[in-house]
Amino acid sequence: MAVTTPPAALAEGVRAVLAAATGTELTGADVRRLTGGASREIYAVRATDRAGRETTAVLRRDPPGRGEIDRMRAEVACLRAAAAAGVPVPEVLASGDTAPGIDAPYLVMNTVPGESIPRKLQRDPGFATVRARLAEEFGYVLGQVHRTPVTSLTALDDRDPLDAIEKTYRDLAEPRPVVEIGLRWLRDHRPPGRAACLVHGDFRLGNLLIDADGIRGVLDWELAHLGNPVEDLGWLCVRAWRFGAAAPVGGLGTRDQLLDGYQRATGERPTAAELHWWEVFGTLKWLVLSRFQAERHLGGAEHSLELAALGRRVCESEYDLLDVLGLLEAGPGDQARETPERTVHDRPELTEILDLVTETLTGEIGPALPEDATAQRYLLRICVSLLQIGARELRAGAEPTDRVHDLLRALGCPSEVALAERLRSGALAGRDRRVRAAVNAAVVARLRISNPRRLG
Repeated sequence: MAVTTPPAALAEGVRAVLAAATGTELTGADVRRLTGGASREIYAVRATDRAGRETTAVLRRDPPGRGEIDRMRAEVACLRAAAAAGVPVPEVLASGDTAPGIDAPYLVMNTVPGESIPRKLQRDPGFATVRARLAEEFGYVLGQVHRTPVTSLTALDDRDPLDAIEKTYRDLAEPRPVVEIGLRWLRDHRPPGRAACLVHGDFRLGNLLIDADGIRGVLDWELAHLGNPVEDLGWLCVRAWRFGAAAPVGGLGTRDQLLDGYQRATGERPTAAELHWWEVFGTLKWLVLSRFQAERHLGGAEHSLELAALGRRVCESEYDLLDVLGLLEAGPGDQARETPERTVHDRPELTEILDLVTETLTGEIGPALPEDATAQRYLLRICVSLLQIGARELRAGAEPTDRVHDLLRALGCPSEVALAERLRSGALAGRDRRVRAAVNAAVVARLRISNPRRLG
């Protein structure tokens, strides 16, 4: 069960830890929760000494009551080993299994300047000069990561990543045809292995601090492990991390630029086939992890608007997986009806109500929020997105579902679960024309409701 630490107690705990780490007598500290962090809490820290001089830092901690001591220790070890190898990372100022007021495994780092918001990096004029060479720099920095000595990193997970993600998927007990197709392809086309090295595990925009001179800090090492270095390169090419831009490497550059930078750092250049396999793997991995995270809400472990919304975004990765496997089919799709069926209820109809609430939230309530209400603005965007999903689903009616069920029945499958099970057993093949038609129809129907812009 999660425990909430009072803000004043947390601030005092961080002040004491930071004072001991820096040897500075600090008289007070303020902490401010930052957005981001799938499983850990992140805080900006501002402390002052008796002369009014300010010290800034960043606190990462596990949620109190749900701490994972070994994982936090491993993250600290990765940061220190990477720093010694020349990787641009924040300096670890202090860490521990717990401390008064912090009440969980934690680490405190120095503040590194730079921007991490993907759309700013992709579009802001201030990054125009550096933007052209970032894809190559991503490859170079990943090369530095992979050359990091691992003698001090024996606690890191070294399991086969395909086995691990398949187990996570099977444990969800929710068979999905697209995942079964992806798993079969990955098993059948696996490239030769490479010597295990330090793999960051989540190297992408959002986890990098960048300024006009380039990458200043590689953040969030909680998923670091020992494995094939091309995994990090493929993960960076996954469409989810392009954040709406077209370029395949973080929406900023080409795969060749990425490999150029990697070759410059390591003297090695992975093949296009290797990179493609790991891009397919990364796409499937994000699909499964999205559903896994949504399950924290859907299964009752954690009540969360954000996690609930993530459940409706799984279809984006299904679509991306079909795309990267070359299995997307052009078709008419399922268009939403302009008006819902008439009911006994008076107007405004339900879709009109949802539209009105959406307009009010975006047009009046959102602009009235104070500038520093970052968390509230983020939640507001999620609320608006869910309202829009609900309105589109109501307008679409039953026709998309009926069409998918017709295609499934033609295969002798009463449901998508049954189709997934037959794909797993080998009774049906993913490249069967009828299977492709049914899978495409189901995924496109979901995506047309959840995020129609993804369809282009």
